[in-house]
Amino acid sequence: MTRKLRPATLLVRGGLRRSENAETAEIPYLTSGFVYDDAAQAEATFENKIDRFQYSRFANPTLSMLEERLCLLEGAEACRLTATGMAAVHASMLSYLKTGDHVVASRALFGSCHWIVANLLGRYGITHEFVDGGDLDGWARALSRPTAMVLLETPSNPMLDLVDLPAVAELAHRAGALVVVDNVFSTPLLQQPLTQGADIVVYSCTKHMDGQGRVLGGAILSNKKWIDDVLQPFVRNTGPAMSPFNAWVILKGVETLKLRVDAMQRSAVAIADFLAERPEVEMVRYPYRPDHPQQALALRQMSGGGTLVSLVVRGGKAAAFRFMDALEVIDISNNLGDSKSMVTHPATTTHLRIGAGERAKLGIADGAVRLSVGLEDVADLIDDLAFALDAAAPLAMAAE
Repeated sequence: MTRKLRPATLLVRGGLRRSENAETAEIPYLTSGFVYDDAAQAEATFENKIDRFQYSRFANPTLSMLEERLCLLEGAEACRLTATGMAAVHASMLSYLKTGDHVVASRALFGSCHWIVANLLGRYGITHEFVDGGDLDGWARALSRPTAMVLLETPSNPMLDLVDLPAVAELAHRAGALVVVDNVFSTPLLQQPLTQGADIVVYSCTKHMDGQGRVLGGAILSNKKWIDDVLQPFVRNTGPAMSPFNAWVILKGVETLKLRVDAMQRSAVAIADFLAERPEVEMVRYPYRPDHPQQALALRQMSGGGTLVSLVVRGGKAAAFRFMDALEVIDISNNLGDSKSMVTHPATTTHLRIGAGERAKLGIADGAVRLSVGLEDVADLIDDLAFALDAAAPLAMAAE
Protein backbone atom coordinates (compact mmCIF):
# COMPACT_ATOMS: atom_id res chain seq x y z
CA MET A 1 0.00 0.00 0.00
CA THR A 2 1.49 3.32 -1.08
CA ARG A 3 -1.24 5.58 0.30
CA LYS A 4 -1.20 6.75 3.91
CA LEU A 5 -4.18 5.21 5.67
CA ARG A 6 -6.29 6.85 8.35
CA PRO A 7 -6.60 5.48 11.91
CA ALA A 8 -9.97 3.73 11.46
CA THR A 9 -8.58 1.81 8.47
CA LEU A 10 -5.31 0.96 10.21
CA LEU A 11 -7.25 -0.43 13.16
CA VAL A 12 -8.93 -2.94 10.85
CA ARG A 13 -6.16 -3.73 8.35
CA GLY A 14 -2.83 -2.72 9.86
CA GLY A 15 -0.36 -5.61 10.14
CA LEU A 16 -2.79 -8.08 8.61
CA ARG A 17 -1.04 -11.39 7.92
CA ARG A 18 -3.02 -14.09 6.10
CA SER A 19 -1.90 -17.69 5.76
CA GLU A 20 -1.95 -19.69 2.54
CA ASN A 21 -5.64 -20.37 3.30
CA ALA A 22 -6.51 -16.67 2.74
CA GLU A 23 -8.74 -16.45 5.81
CA THR A 24 -10.80 -13.29 6.41
CA ALA A 25 -10.14 -13.05 10.15
CA GLU A 26 -6.63 -13.22 11.55
CA ILE A 27 -5.55 -16.64 12.79
CA PRO A 28 -4.78 -17.03 16.50
CA TYR A 29 -1.47 -18.90 16.42
CA LEU A 30 -1.96 -20.88 19.62
CA THR A 31 1.43 -22.52 19.68
CA SER A 32 4.20 -22.43 22.23
CA GLY A 33 6.98 -23.19 19.76
CA PHE A 34 7.97 -23.66 16.13
CA VAL A 35 9.78 -26.42 14.24
CA TYR A 36 12.81 -26.21 11.97
CA ASP A 37 13.58 -27.82 8.64
CA ASP A 38 16.90 -29.08 9.99
CA ALA A 39 19.36 -28.58 12.84
CA ALA A 40 21.37 -26.03 10.88
CA GLN A 41 18.30 -23.83 10.51
CA ALA A 42 17.70 -23.99 14.26
CA GLU A 43 21.32 -22.99 14.90
CA ALA A 44 21.13 -20.08 12.46
CA THR A 45 17.89 -18.92 14.06
CA PHE A 46 19.38 -18.84 17.56
CA GLU A 47 22.49 -17.08 16.21
CA ASN A 48 20.17 -14.41 14.71
CA LYS A 49 21.55 -15.14 11.26
CA ILE A 50 18.05 -15.72 9.94
CA ASP A 51 14.83 -14.10 11.06
CA ARG A 52 12.08 -16.59 11.90
CA PHE A 53 9.85 -17.52 14.81
CA GLN A 54 11.49 -19.60 17.55
CA TYR A 55 9.28 -19.64 20.63
CA SER A 56 6.16 -17.70 21.56
CA ARG A 57 7.84 -16.20 24.62
CA PHE A 58 10.13 -14.39 22.14
CA ALA A 59 7.70 -13.68 19.29
CA ASN A 60 4.56 -15.10 17.72
CA PRO A 61 2.74 -14.36 14.43
CA THR A 62 -0.43 -13.20 16.18
CA LEU A 63 1.51 -10.92 18.52
CA SER A 64 3.48 -9.58 15.56
CA MET A 65 0.25 -8.60 13.79
CA LEU A 66 -0.96 -6.66 16.81
CA GLU A 67 2.46 -5.07 17.36
CA GLU A 68 2.58 -3.83 13.77
CA ARG A 69 -0.97 -2.52 13.97
CA LEU A 70 -0.20 -0.54 17.12
CA CYS A 71 3.00 0.83 15.58
CA LEU A 72 1.09 2.11 12.57
CA LEU A 73 -1.50 3.73 14.82
CA GLU A 74 1.01 5.25 17.23
CA GLY A 75 3.60 6.27 14.65
CA ALA A 76 6.24 4.12 16.38
CA GLU A 77 9.08 2.14 14.87
CA ALA A 78 8.67 -0.92 17.08
CA CYS A 79 6.42 -2.49 19.69
CA ARG A 80 6.55 -5.37 22.15
CA LEU A 81 3.53 -6.82 23.87
CA THR A 82 3.37 -7.96 27.48
CA ALA A 83 1.00 -10.01 29.58
CA THR A 84 -0.50 -6.98 31.35
CA GLY A 85 -0.29 -3.22 31.39
CA MET A 86 1.69 -3.30 34.60
CA ALA A 87 4.15 -5.74 33.01
CA ALA A 88 4.62 -3.11 30.30
CA VAL A 89 5.38 -0.39 32.85
CA HIS A 90 7.73 -2.68 34.81
CA ALA A 91 9.58 -3.94 31.73
CA SER A 92 9.99 -0.49 30.23
CA MET A 93 11.67 0.68 33.45
CA LEU A 94 13.65 -2.33 34.69
CA SER A 95 14.99 -3.24 31.25
CA TYR A 96 16.83 0.09 31.21
CA LEU A 97 17.49 1.24 34.78
CA LYS A 98 20.46 0.13 36.88
CA THR A 99 21.88 0.69 40.36
CA GLY A 100 22.80 4.34 40.89
CA ASP A 101 20.24 5.70 38.43
CA HIS A 102 17.72 8.38 39.36
CA VAL A 103 14.05 8.49 38.32
CA VAL A 104 11.70 11.46 38.37
CA ALA A 105 7.99 10.65 38.24
CA SER A 106 4.74 12.51 38.24
CA ARG A 107 3.08 12.11 41.62
CA ALA A 108 -0.25 11.37 39.95
CA LEU A 109 0.25 7.74 38.94
CA PHE A 110 -1.90 4.64 39.02
CA GLY A 111 -1.46 2.93 42.39
CA SER A 112 0.70 0.05 41.11
CA CYS A 113 2.92 2.42 39.09
CA HIS A 114 3.34 4.55 42.21
CA TRP A 115 4.35 1.39 44.12
CA ILE A 116 7.03 0.49 41.58
CA VAL A 117 8.61 3.92 41.88
CA ALA A 118 8.18 4.37 45.63
CA ASN A 119 8.91 0.82 46.80
CA LEU A 120 10.51 -1.41 44.15
CA LEU A 121 13.19 0.80 42.59
CA GLY A 122 14.94 1.42 45.90
CA ARG A 123 15.58 -2.30 46.32
CA TYR A 124 17.88 -2.07 43.29
CA GLY A 125 19.65 1.08 44.43
CA ILE A 126 17.65 3.36 42.14
CA THR A 127 16.59 6.68 43.66
CA HIS A 128 13.42 8.58 42.85
CA GLU A 129 11.63 11.89 43.24
CA PHE A 130 7.94 12.67 42.77
CA VAL A 131 6.80 15.94 41.17
CA ASP A 132 3.36 17.51 40.88
CA GLY A 133 2.65 16.93 37.20
CA GLY A 134 1.38 20.41 36.42
CA ASP A 135 4.26 22.23 38.14
CA LEU A 136 6.84 23.01 35.46
CA ASP A 137 9.08 24.74 37.99
CA GLY A 138 8.98 21.56 40.06
CA TRP A 139 9.95 19.50 37.01
CA ALA A 140 12.81 21.91 36.31
CA ARG A 141 14.13 21.62 39.87
CA ALA A 142 13.86 17.83 39.90
CA LEU A 143 15.53 17.54 36.50
CA SER A 144 18.40 19.87 37.36
CA ARG A 145 20.46 16.78 38.23
CA PRO A 146 21.36 13.83 35.98
CA THR A 147 18.33 11.59 35.59
CA ALA A 148 17.91 8.27 33.81
CA MET A 149 14.15 8.16 33.34
CA VAL A 150 10.95 10.16 33.70
CA LEU A 151 7.63 8.37 34.22
CA LEU A 152 4.30 10.10 33.86
CA GLU A 153 0.69 9.64 32.82
CA THR A 154 -1.47 12.32 31.27
CA PRO A 155 -4.37 12.61 31.86
CA SER A 156 -3.72 11.06 35.24
CA ASN A 157 -5.58 8.34 37.07
CA PRO A 158 -7.99 9.17 38.67
CA MET A 159 -8.34 12.97 38.77
CA LEU A 160 -7.49 13.68 35.11
CA ASP A 161 -4.60 16.06 35.78
CA LEU A 162 -2.38 16.84 32.80
CA VAL A 163 1.35 17.12 32.19
CA ASP A 164 2.78 19.41 29.51
CA LEU A 165 4.48 16.72 27.44
CA PRO A 166 6.75 18.82 25.18
CA ALA A 167 7.93 21.01 28.04
CA VAL A 168 8.68 18.13 30.41
CA ALA A 169 10.30 16.09 27.62
CA GLU A 170 12.66 18.96 26.84
CA LEU A 171 13.67 19.27 30.50
CA ALA A 172 14.07 15.49 30.79
CA HIS A 173 16.27 15.21 27.73
CA ARG A 174 18.55 17.95 29.01
CA ALA A 175 19.00 15.85 32.16
CA GLY A 176 19.80 12.77 30.07
CA ALA A 177 16.51 11.03 30.80
CA LEU A 178 14.24 8.85 28.72
CA VAL A 179 10.58 9.86 28.97
CA VAL A 180 8.06 7.05 29.53
CA VAL A 181 4.38 8.00 29.13
CA ASP A 182 1.45 5.86 30.23
CA ASN A 183 -1.10 6.88 27.60
CA VAL A 184 -3.92 4.54 28.54
CA PHE A 185 -6.55 7.21 29.30
CA SER A 186 -6.10 8.98 25.96
CA THR A 187 -5.48 5.98 23.71
CA PRO A 188 -3.32 6.62 20.63
CA LEU A 189 -6.40 8.07 18.94
CA LEU A 190 -6.52 11.16 21.16
CA GLN A 191 -2.85 11.69 22.01
CA GLN A 192 0.42 10.47 20.51
CA PRO A 193 3.20 11.13 23.03
CA LEU A 194 6.01 10.10 20.67
CA THR A 195 5.20 13.14 18.52
CA GLN A 196 5.41 15.38 21.61
CA GLY A 197 8.82 14.41 22.91
CA ALA A 198 8.24 11.08 24.66
CA ASP A 199 10.71 8.25 24.07
CA ILE A 200 8.58 5.30 25.21
CA VAL A 201 4.80 4.85 25.39
CA VAL A 202 3.10 2.13 27.43
CA TYR A 203 -0.47 0.86 27.38
CA SER A 204 -2.71 -1.46 29.24
CA CYS A 205 -4.38 -3.15 26.26
CA THR A 206 -6.85 -4.52 28.81
CA LYS A 207 -8.61 -1.16 28.71
CA HIS A 208 -9.88 0.49 25.53
CA MET A 209 -8.03 -1.79 23.11
CA ASP A 210 -9.81 -4.95 24.20
CA GLY A 211 -12.57 -2.74 25.53
CA GLN A 212 -14.96 -5.51 26.44
CA GLY A 213 -13.57 -6.87 29.70
CA ARG A 214 -12.22 -10.12 28.29
CA VAL A 215 -8.43 -10.36 28.44
CA LEU A 216 -5.32 -8.77 29.92
CA GLY A 217 -2.46 -7.30 27.92
CA GLY A 218 0.13 -4.54 27.69
CA ALA A 219 2.17 -2.80 25.01
CA ILE A 220 5.46 -0.88 24.88
CA LEU A 221 6.28 1.30 21.86
CA SER A 222 9.50 3.15 21.04
CA ASN A 223 12.23 3.40 18.43
CA LYS A 224 13.52 0.16 16.93
CA LYS A 225 17.02 0.42 18.37
CA TRP A 226 15.79 0.77 21.97
CA ILE A 227 13.24 -2.02 21.55
CA ASP A 228 15.78 -4.39 19.96
CA ASP A 229 18.82 -3.58 22.09
CA VAL A 230 17.29 -2.81 25.50
CA LEU A 231 13.77 -4.14 25.83
CA GLN A 232 13.83 -7.34 23.76
CA PRO A 233 16.63 -9.08 25.72
CA PHE A 234 14.77 -8.27 28.94
CA VAL A 235 11.36 -9.56 27.85
CA ARG A 236 12.91 -12.56 26.10
CA ASN A 237 14.72 -13.69 29.22
CA THR A 238 12.29 -12.64 31.97
CA GLY A 239 9.15 -13.83 30.20
CA PRO A 240 6.32 -11.26 30.60
CA ALA A 241 4.86 -12.47 27.28
CA MET A 242 1.30 -11.92 26.13
CA SER A 243 -0.73 -15.01 25.32
CA PRO A 244 -1.35 -15.44 21.57
CA PHE A 245 -5.03 -15.92 22.32
CA ASN A 246 -5.15 -12.64 24.22
CA ALA A 247 -3.36 -10.93 21.33
CA TRP A 248 -5.97 -12.29 18.93
CA VAL A 249 -8.83 -11.05 21.11
CA ILE A 250 -7.23 -7.60 21.33
CA LEU A 251 -6.69 -7.60 17.55
CA LYS A 252 -10.42 -8.06 17.11
CA GLY A 253 -11.08 -5.45 19.79
CA VAL A 254 -9.00 -2.71 18.17
CA GLU A 255 -10.98 -3.05 14.95
CA THR A 256 -13.76 -1.10 16.67
CA LEU A 257 -11.55 1.09 18.88
CA LYS A 258 -12.25 4.34 17.06
CA LEU A 259 -15.99 3.72 16.91
CA ARG A 260 -16.09 2.96 20.62
CA VAL A 261 -13.85 5.81 21.76
CA ASP A 262 -15.75 8.34 19.65
CA ALA A 263 -19.12 7.19 21.00
CA MET A 264 -17.93 6.96 24.62
CA GLN A 265 -16.33 10.39 24.38
CA ARG A 266 -19.55 12.00 23.13
CA SER A 267 -21.39 10.51 26.09
CA ALA A 268 -18.65 11.58 28.51
CA VAL A 269 -19.04 15.22 27.43
CA ALA A 270 -22.81 15.11 28.01
CA ILE A 271 -22.41 13.38 31.37
CA ALA A 272 -19.77 15.85 32.58
CA ASP A 273 -22.10 18.72 31.69
CA PHE A 274 -24.97 17.03 33.54
CA LEU A 275 -22.92 16.33 36.66
CA ALA A 276 -21.65 19.91 36.81
CA GLU A 277 -25.23 21.13 37.35
CA ARG A 278 -26.01 18.81 40.24
CA PRO A 279 -25.82 20.31 43.76
CA GLU A 280 -24.64 16.98 45.20
CA VAL A 281 -21.48 17.18 43.08
CA GLU A 282 -18.73 19.33 44.53
CA MET A 283 -16.44 19.12 41.51
CA VAL A 284 -16.36 17.61 38.03
CA ARG A 285 -13.14 16.93 36.14
CA TYR A 286 -13.11 16.47 32.37
CA PRO A 287 -10.11 17.71 30.35
CA TYR A 288 -12.06 19.59 27.66
CA ARG A 289 -14.42 21.42 30.04
CA PRO A 290 -13.72 25.14 30.61
CA ASP A 291 -13.67 24.55 34.38
CA HIS A 292 -10.79 22.09 34.12
CA PRO A 293 -7.74 24.06 35.36
CA GLN A 294 -5.65 22.75 32.46
CA GLN A 295 -8.19 22.96 29.64
CA ALA A 296 -5.85 25.01 27.44
CA LEU A 297 -3.19 22.31 27.72
CA ALA A 298 -5.73 19.59 26.98
CA LEU A 299 -6.87 21.40 23.85
CA ARG A 300 -3.25 21.77 22.77
CA GLN A 301 -1.98 18.21 23.17
CA MET A 302 -5.12 16.06 22.96
CA SER A 303 -7.59 15.76 20.09
CA GLY A 304 -10.45 14.93 22.47
CA GLY A 305 -11.28 14.90 26.16
CA GLY A 306 -11.46 11.12 26.49
CA THR A 307 -13.88 8.61 27.97
CA LEU A 308 -13.28 9.22 31.69
CA VAL A 309 -15.04 11.67 34.00
CA SER A 310 -14.04 12.24 37.62
CA LEU A 311 -16.31 13.81 40.21
CA VAL A 312 -16.33 14.55 43.91
CA VAL A 313 -19.59 13.83 45.71
CA ARG A 314 -20.35 16.14 48.62
CA GLY A 315 -20.44 14.29 51.93
CA GLY A 316 -17.24 12.28 51.59
CA LYS A 317 -16.96 8.52 51.53
CA ALA A 318 -20.42 7.83 52.94
CA ALA A 319 -22.14 9.91 50.28
CA ALA A 320 -19.92 8.51 47.52
CA PHE A 321 -20.75 4.94 48.59
CA ARG A 322 -24.48 5.77 48.77
CA PHE A 323 -24.25 7.21 45.26
CA MET A 324 -22.38 4.20 43.85
CA ASP A 325 -24.60 1.63 45.56
CA ALA A 326 -27.73 3.26 44.12
CA LEU A 327 -26.57 2.91 40.52
CA GLU A 328 -28.59 0.31 38.61
CA VAL A 329 -27.06 0.46 35.12
CA ILE A 330 -23.48 1.50 35.83
CA ASP A 331 -21.30 -1.18 37.43
CA ILE A 332 -18.90 -0.80 40.34
CA SER A 333 -15.53 -1.98 39.01
CA ASN A 334 -11.91 -0.89 39.04
CA ASN A 335 -11.59 -1.51 35.29
CA LEU A 336 -12.01 1.24 32.68
CA GLY A 337 -12.26 1.75 28.94
CA ASP A 338 -14.93 -0.95 28.75
CA SER A 339 -18.09 -1.02 26.64
CA LYS A 340 -19.95 -1.13 29.98
CA SER A 341 -19.92 2.02 32.11
CA MET A 342 -18.13 1.60 35.43
CA VAL A 343 -17.45 3.60 38.58
CA THR A 344 -14.81 3.13 41.22
CA HIS A 345 -13.91 4.84 44.50
CA PRO A 346 -10.15 5.42 44.13
CA ALA A 347 -9.45 6.11 47.82
CA THR A 348 -10.59 2.59 48.78
CA THR A 349 -9.53 0.69 45.64
CA THR A 350 -6.97 1.70 43.02
CA HIS A 351 -5.18 4.25 45.26
CA LEU A 352 -5.84 2.69 48.66
CA ARG A 353 -2.27 1.60 49.31
CA ILE A 354 -0.54 4.88 48.54
CA GLY A 355 -1.88 6.22 51.83
CA ALA A 356 -4.06 9.14 52.89
CA GLY A 357 -1.22 11.65 52.86
CA GLU A 358 -0.26 10.93 49.27
CA ARG A 359 -3.92 10.89 48.21
CA ALA A 360 -4.33 14.36 49.72
CA LYS A 361 -1.42 15.63 47.63
CA LEU A 362 -3.13 14.22 44.53
CA GLY A 363 -6.52 15.73 45.33
CA ILE A 364 -8.14 12.31 45.70
CA ALA A 365 -10.86 13.25 48.18
CA ASP A 366 -12.90 10.72 50.12
CA GLY A 367 -15.85 11.71 47.94
CA ALA A 368 -13.96 11.26 44.66
CA VAL A 369 -15.45 8.83 42.13
CA ARG A 370 -13.96 7.87 38.75
CA LEU A 371 -16.50 7.17 36.01
CA SER A 372 -15.53 5.25 32.88
CA VAL A 373 -18.21 5.97 30.29
CA GLY A 374 -19.32 3.03 28.17
CA LEU A 375 -21.52 2.44 25.16
CA GLU A 376 -24.95 2.46 26.75
CA ASP A 377 -27.52 5.06 25.64
CA VAL A 378 -26.35 8.29 27.22
CA ALA A 379 -29.89 9.14 28.31
CA ASP A 380 -30.02 5.91 30.33
CA LEU A 381 -26.65 6.71 31.91
CA ILE A 382 -27.78 10.21 32.87
CA ASP A 383 -31.03 8.82 34.30
CA ASP A 384 -29.00 6.32 36.34
CA LEU A 385 -26.66 9.00 37.63
CA ALA A 386 -29.58 11.27 38.51
CA PHE A 387 -31.29 8.49 40.45
CA ALA A 388 -28.08 7.71 42.35
CA LEU A 389 -27.39 11.36 43.15
CA ASP A 390 -30.96 11.72 44.46
CA ALA A 391 -30.25 8.76 46.75
CA ALA A 392 -27.03 10.40 47.99
CA ALA A 393 -28.62 13.85 48.37
CA PRO A 394 -29.44 13.66 52.10
CA LEU A 395 -25.81 12.86 52.97
CA ALA A 396 -24.45 15.33 50.41
CA MET A 397 -26.66 18.18 51.55
CA ALA A 398 -25.97 17.47 55.23
CA ALA A 399 -22.31 18.15 54.49
CA GLU A 400 -23.05 21.70 53.35
